[in-house]
Amino acid sequence: MEAVSRVLIGEDEIRARVGELGAQITRDYAGKSVILVGILRGAVVFLADLIRAIDTTVMIDFIAVSSYGKSTKSSGVVRIFKDLNESIEGENVIIVEDIIDSGLTLAYLVDLLQRRNPAELKVCSFLLKERERDHELSIDYVGFTIPDEFVIGYGLDYAGAYRNLPFVGVLAESAQPADE
Repeated sequence: MEAVSRVLIGEDEIRARVGELGAQITRDYAGKSVILVGILRGAVVFLADLIRAIDTTVMIDFIAVSSYGKSTKSSGVVRIFKDLNESIEGENVIIVEDIIDSGLTLAYLVDLLQRRNPAELKVCSFLLKERERDHELSIDYVGFTIPDEFVIGYGLDYAGAYRNLPFVGVLAESAQPADE
């Protein structure tokens, strides 16, 4: 595929790691219920696989936020497009994120959801970029740590495309607009 300069994480690696994360969450919440809050749209694929790997009572809800738009760089402003449908007060909650880059979006979400008084709030991110963060973050479950490159696939997109790739790949420079 011309949009991918190289595959970073293959399908088999993803499947195995998601299974490990599901088993860890199952152990951590044995005998308890947990609400997974998926961050739309990027975390949908990861969340769908993750919930099937968890063997305890799991509920899901979604919130839609963005700081990217149609760029490969964060705008620095977080916008909420869709809020949660249900209250999380007194609940065990895990934010399920596709990727943590600068940490801006996640810091905003953690603050927003903490103010809603969950019993516990944890973070699970499929990917964590190796880079300095603009915000101090506590990340409880990490799928993979990756280099600071723009990646697509397994739910991650560029301008809305490439989410359907079954692997994580680095976006080719030729697929990016020249003005970035």
